Amino acid sequence: MYEFFGWVPEGDEVRGWAGSRVWLVPEDEDLGPWLLEDVESLGQHPGTDGLVLTGLDDYEGPPVGHRGSVRLHDQHRWLGTCREFARVLPPERVEPPLVLRSLVPGEALRRALTAGTRRALDLERAALEIRDDRGEPLAQRLLWTKVDAFYPSASEADLIDLELDGRFFTPVPEHARPVWVQWLAGPPETPGAWACRDTRRREAWLGVVQERAFRRPRRDQPAGRVYELDGRHITDAPGLYLALGEAVNGSGGYFGGCLAALDDCLRGAFGYTAPGTLLWRDAGTAREHLSRTLTPDGQPFDLFAAVLDALTRGGMRVNLV
Repeated sequence: MYEFFGWVPEGDEVRGWAGSRVWLVPEDEDLGPWLLEDVESLGQHPGTDGLVLTGLDDYEGPPVGHRGSVRLHDQHRWLGTCREFARVLPPERVEPPLVLRSLVPGEALRRALTAGTRRALDLERAALEIRDDRGEPLAQRLLWTKVDAFYPSASEADLIDLELDGRFFTPVPEHARPVWVQWLAGPPETPGAWACRDTRRREAWLGVVQERAFRRPRRDQPAGRVYELDGRHITDAPGLYLALGEAVNGSGGYFGGCLAALDDCLRGAFGYTAPGTLLWRDAGTAREHLSRTLTPDGQPFDLFAAVLDALTRGGMRVNLV
């Protein structure tokens, strides 16, 4: 949580969800930009010149005690400038436990529960593997945790409900829950199921697609294949990568979530074998929305051209239709 003093907006007021990535570019050119992810704003406080934003801090963050002037952008437009800013520490809260209901305990967990000692109940690093309703791997969450309590499950005598320390577990955010509910029922049967969603929920959709892809066996298509990309709904970066993923790997398919990941996918083992041909239909939509983006430090950047260049270097001949 940051408070920006002397806030001067550039364009529309920043209120509600401000973007998946908001960069803070300091006036001091010797310092690099800092990142806030999944940013929300309540707007300017009445009677003040301050703006409060909340988000997930970049792992580096600003230098301790830095309060200088910064300018903010969301990778597409400049949001505004402030004369100084400060971190606001939210009130501490007690994290609720992570409860696993109707659990079939494995042998190692049974031994730990039987021992019941503090050392035995400290599971240290644990993996929570999430499967969809068909039993196929969907995602995984790693956490450091210990057993807080366990008791017989109300659903069946041989099962237990297990309460784990939830301090190091990040739950699915509320805005992403509809996306997860849909994927837990199984992968989409037709392409473009993400298209009706806004950028924030497309980001959540892309996150599930990526996690699922790394937990499933992949088979590359033979060289020389022709792929068709439906470009009608590419109005933002997650839409771009979701459409690319479906063009190469079908409904719910993955083929990169950023330029670096796209480069990796083009090298093989992600459904594609060079060379290939991509028929990009309605390419003008992506050109219109992605040709004027901003780098972290606020310099103009053409994401549409950069993706075309990456595809070409990866042996993909692109025909803009």
